[in-house]
Amino acid sequence: MQKFKKVSDNIQKLTIDNPKTNNENLVWINIFDAGKKELEYLRKKYNFELQHLQASLGKSIAQRPTISHGNGYFFMILHFPIFQNGNIVAGEIEFFIADGYLVTLHNNNIEILNEFFNLCKKDGASLLAYEFESSAILLYELLEKLMLSCYAILDKNSITISQAENLIFSQDQKTAVAQILSLRRNIINFRKIMQNHKNIIKKLTQVEGKLMSAEKVIKYYNEIIEHSKRIWDLIESQRDMIDVLNSTNESLLNYKISDIMKTLTIFSVIVFPLTLMAAIFGMNFPIMPFIANPHGFWIIISIMVCGSLGMLLYFEKKKWL
Repeated sequence: MQKFKKVSDNIQKLTIDNPKTNNENLVWINIFDAGKKELEYLRKKYNFELQHLQASLGKSIAQRPTISHGNGYFFMILHFPIFQNGNIVAGEIEFFIADGYLVTLHNNNIEILNEFFNLCKKDGASLLAYEFESSAILLYELLEKLMLSCYAILDKNSITISQAENLIFSQDQKTAVAQILSLRRNIINFRKIMQNHKNIIKKLTQVEGKLMSAEKVIKYYNEIIEHSKRIWDLIESQRDMIDVLNSTNESLLNYKISDIMKTLTIFSVIVFPLTLMAAIFGMNFPIMPFIANPHGFWIIISIMVCGSLGMLLYFEKKKWL
């Protein structure tokens, strides 16, 4: 059985009660866009430390994931990748966890978290957390949902990588450059977001006390660590693929540029005899060849054409054309 209560516009409270267990009720408090009122509510209800509450402000953004021990609870900050206007950015979640309750704070842009909370409201009995009535299991299920959402983002990256590859080999290098740069930025952001997850989860499993005492709980969290490892391996693989695509695209661009430069060079060399002859016969001297000849103009033109044809034949012989 679960009971939902809307404490305020930004605070939602869900109580999970399994009558088959002897444990106390499990409470999940979900807060978004936390301000002073929300933090004051937590301070009065749970007596959380001030530094942890300040780090949970809606306008506060942590530079790195962290886990620390409070007075009878654990405080944890994790980042998860989300898409925002086509770019991967960090969605931050703060967790307060102790035996019997879980508190989550976020900026309401973590769709997976909101979806999981709504699932708990409608069908809480289907959860492992209902069976065990454990905050550690509830946190595990939430983290698993968040980790699985990373695979969907990686799949989108894979599709975009394939599109970039098609653009490169369809000779659309300019569009491919923009797409590759966007992909590289997204992969860099993804790596920064996920690089410390494994260590944070490991630290959580090593805490002493009732929260992580059961072997089953450690087993579940080891699955989260394995997810983190697999995601990291996929990120590294995609980074390598993007680097290869970028090198290939640069090679094709350089080939195009060199081909254009070769064409321009050949054109300028072919035109050179014409320019030289025109400059010589354009000199205003009283004695010049072919001036008195009635066919002088055509003779000069013939010499210029022969010079250009000679250059063309030379380039053809050298296989430069």
